[in-house]
Amino acid sequence: MAKLGLNVDHIATVRQARGGIEPDPVTAAALGELAGAEGITIHLREDRRHIQDRDLEILRQTVKTKLNLEMAASQEIIRIALRIKPEQVTLVPEKRQELTTEGGLDVILNTKLIADTVKRLKDGGIVVSLFVDPNQEQIKAATKTGADYIEIHTGAYAEAKIWEHQKRELEAIDTAIKLARKVGLGVNAGHGLNYVNIKAIAALGGIEEYNIGHSIIARAMLVGLDRAVKDMVELIKYA
Repeated sequence: MAKLGLNVDHIATVRQARGGIEPDPVTAAALGELAGAEGITIHLREDRRHIQDRDLEILRQTVKTKLNLEMAASQEIIRIALRIKPEQVTLVPEKRQELTTEGGLDVILNTKLIADTVKRLKDGGIVVSLFVDPNQEQIKAATKTGADYIEIHTGAYAEAKIWEHQKRELEAIDTAIKLARKVGLGVNAGHGLNYVNIKAIAALGGIEEYNIGHSIIARAMLVGLDRAVKDMVELIKYA
């Protein structure tokens, strides 16, 4: 049965807006786990715009389920990951000016760099996932890196405004899931998923974990984090 990985980055975004100490993503992670999230996801960006090193240090000590660290393949962050040892690292592309991650890794263009990074992380005992678009050639390239998982970038599906476009993106995601599983890669998914569009994705099957942050944190502002997490867990499990 698919699991929810709760991304708490935007708890830290609110904190950093005032430069204070609250709200605390560590507390949010604990509440999320109690509400049924089966993993906690954070993105330690090179510019530290939201999650800070302190958050990662404490979350490594307190997360009871699985800690998934999203990160760019930069030498500084790789060294931090090898020291902290989250259960999983998800390699993502990262640009300083972007509001959020804008697309998947270009594994085809960067196969050697990614493969070298994957090897260093796996030698450190860390499971590695690659954040990729639902593109068959990128998934085939991912098999050459030694990665354990892919995380399918669902942004194009989430941003589609009409059903015909949504259907086309769903078909691409379904094809990507089947190909990844056929070649021995585990499959996660995330980006732009919310309480409406999660239903069709979850109905496809074949995805082990959904990493979702913004929509849950937005809902939590109105109904509380416990309710927001429980509602998403229910949608994922019973789609």
